[in-house]
Amino acid sequence: MTDGRTRIRAVYPGSFDPFTPGHANVVNRARRIFDEVVVLVAVNSSKHPGLGEEDRAVAVRAILPADWTSVTVAAWSGLTSTYCRRHDIGVIVRGVRNTTDLRAEYQLAAMNQSLGVPTVFLPAQPELAAVSSTVVRTRLSPC
Repeated sequence: MTDGRTRIRAVYPGSFDPFTPGHANVVNRARRIFDEVVVLVAVNSSKHPGLGEEDRAVAVRAILPADWTSVTVAAWSGLTSTYCRRHDIGVIVRGVRNTTDLRAEYQLAAMNQSLGVPTVFLPAQPELAAVSSTVVRTRLSPC
């Protein structure tokens, strides 16, 4: 950049099964803070999504507005900190809906910090705090 400022790239990792309005809100807010945001559709061994990470990444790309040009989507099956190091990304963004999320995310953030990548928490907007991928998935599945 010509102004001498270092560009800050962030990654927003998750299984995104499915991508919810809350996820979109976090991406929107993150893109206003950071120069670039990568939505990292990741594999989580404790979850069993209906689609593979590549298909989920395609679904996320289709949802995001085309004019969010500073946002990209990638699929990944390794550690988020490894992705960050390989792609020169300086920060991880995590959305938190409640204190339960915060406790779990804090442990991950401490591990990622020890691996050299800090985490920024963005609290959920109050009207979106009750929406989780599990709730959305349950509503979408046939009875």
